[in-house]
Amino acid sequence: MQSKWKRWVIFVALVLVLAGGFGVYARTRNSEGAASASSESSAGAENGRVPVVLSPVAMHDFEERLTVQGNLEAKDYAMVPARIGGVIQAMYVKEGDIAVAGETKLFQVDALKPQKAVEANRQALAVARCATREKEANLERVEADFEKAELDLKRFEDLHAAKAVSQDALEQQQSRYKQARAGRKHAVSLVELAKEQERQAETALAIAEKDLSDTLVRAPISGRVSLQLQEVGEMAETGKPVFRIDDPAVLEMSAFLPAEYYARISVAKTMARVMVAGTDPQEYTISYKSPTIEPKLRTFEVKCLLEHPPEGVVPGAIAEVAVLLERRAAWGVPTEAIQGRGGSSVVFTVDNETARLMEVEPGLETDGWTEVQGESIAGGIGVVTMGQHLLDDGSRVTVRKGAA
Repeated sequence: MQSKWKRWVIFVALVLVLAGGFGVYARTRNSEGAASASSESSAGAENGRVPVVLSPVAMHDFEERLTVQGNLEAKDYAMVPARIGGVIQAMYVKEGDIAVAGETKLFQVDALKPQKAVEANRQALAVARCATREKEANLERVEADFEKAELDLKRFEDLHAAKAVSQDALEQQQSRYKQARAGRKHAVSLVELAKEQERQAETALAIAEKDLSDTLVRAPISGRVSLQLQEVGEMAETGKPVFRIDDPAVLEMSAFLPAEYYARISVAKTMARVMVAGTDPQEYTISYKSPTIEPKLRTFEVKCLLEHPPEGVVPGAIAEVAVLLERRAAWGVPTEAIQGRGGSSVVFTVDNETARLMEVEPGLETDGWTEVQGESIAGGIGVVTMGQHLLDDGSRVTVRKGAA
């Protein structure tokens, strides 16, 4: 029992020794940490001076931009329908193929009925030409009879004057002459009618031949086949597109702007910076402004032409569009240098290791720079761009890098 008690006393003594040692170690570490923190703080503040970084005031290009999204479409495109109704018998192109205006065959519609119509109209034209020749031959015969009646009448008039024939004989000859003249007029009109019927048959044949040629549809413009809307065996209808062809050589960017900017957009003057994913931004002139503002959405449309667009810029793409409402060169500072103090915009400069507060009038902001105006603003002046939030007018500073 006494041995067990001794062991318990020894265990408690060891625990107390170890706890005391740990406390001494902890106090030593805390003391070292505090000393280190104090040393770092003292080094950072450098005896009460605020470390700062300066950036010079510089001339910069500033822009007022209105950024929106726009759509790209081909300036020239064609929705190609069948010119004559019928079953589509053949397709000669597929999506992505190049098409040449007037040369590339697109599709063929059933041509049996138009072919028969051409044959029937050719026969009708042949009949009409035969009828014309018949009427012309009849006119020649009637004219011969008319000439004979005219000579006979003159002869009878002379005989009647010489008292050689009776009045009745003269009147009969005069009647025969009038009948011959009327017959001649009738024959002439029959010839004219036959010729008109012949021309009518020629027109009908031309229409039938055109219908036959329209069963084969060729590309109306040059470009690429971008869409196929029907298949072989389907019924083609006039006015119902079968293919779409886009000319990618000239694209048109279309975007909608808020109504309040309408007066600030000028066709052929206002520029737009267009960027499509994966390509560098390019500037283009606004080529179109809608003559009206859409009353419900309070927007209006603008467009610009992209001639010979870079690789990857194709119809249907979405573009990031920055409409440049205003652009000018002016003195500027990094935007982070400007603070609001007492209702004014200020920057800090450094004079003989002392911070000086300077009021400025900010203007346009572009790419992290802000246009500034003020009595003391000039190129080469350094403004604080790091540490400025710790400064007041007259604060002592240490310039880490840059020059005032």
